[in-house]
Amino acid sequence: MTLLVIGQYFGLKWSVWYFPMHVVVPSIDSGVSRIAPGFRALSISVEAAKIVDTGIASEALSRACRSLADRDVAWAEAHSSAWAEVFRAFGAKPQRTPCSSDALRKRVWRDGGLPSIDPVVDLYNAISIEYAVPVGGENVAAYVGEPRLVIAEGTESFDTMKDGMVAHESPNRGEVVWRDDIGVTCRRWNWRQGIRTRLSSDAPRMWFILESLPAMLLDALHEAGERLVQGLHHLMPEAVIDTRLIGLDHDNTP
Repeated sequence: MTLLVIGQYFGLKWSVWYFPMHVVVPSIDSGVSRIAPGFRALSISVEAAKIVDTGIASEALSRACRSLADRDVAWAEAHSSAWAEVFRAFGAKPQRTPCSSDALRKRVWRDGGLPSIDPVVDLYNAISIEYAVPVGGENVAAYVGEPRLVIAEGTESFDTMKDGMVAHESPNRGEVVWRDDIGVTCRRWNWRQGIRTRLSSDAPRMWFILESLPAMLLDALHEAGERLVQGLHHLMPEAVIDTRLIGLDHDNTP
């Protein structure tokens, strides 16, 4: 529950109101099971608050980049290979359009690090790099309806940038995408996020999704989620956060 306190000074009584936070309840189309059996994810809903120290995120990002050279996680190679197979299964070419964690980690290996983008974005990118797990962050206040992981029909609308201008395109038929009631919010599962729901630190409500395959142990997924939640609490101490495990074999209970 979120706490709202209203009152005045000079002897007037304070009123305390409670209202439920908006918990994102994503759904997964049953057709995804033939493409990625055993897929599971952590869905993290956040009622945002004031950021108190942006340095927390930049330090986390730097530490994650160093971790690739110092000591990578044991499941990294197997998880990367598993995601590549999943992408091929729905017609994508992972060498050209890899999963989001592979794309980030390849940039770190190539450039030695990543530039800071935004405190919240830096924080979830750090988790993705360090744990070799695709992590998406969305401004859920811009959503119409709940997020859904579906197999595209090929007629949906997706907003992106081309030559510095906003452009609209459609996913390929059979492509796995995240979408809401308006259109696609992320193409090729977790490859590219759209503009409409792009996350930044000024978003009032945030949603994070950490996506894993069986090559990554469930305990490791939970550890990654806990690290993200801890980072968000350090970044925004007054934030209200809800974490739920979702997947083809799980309901959406806390």
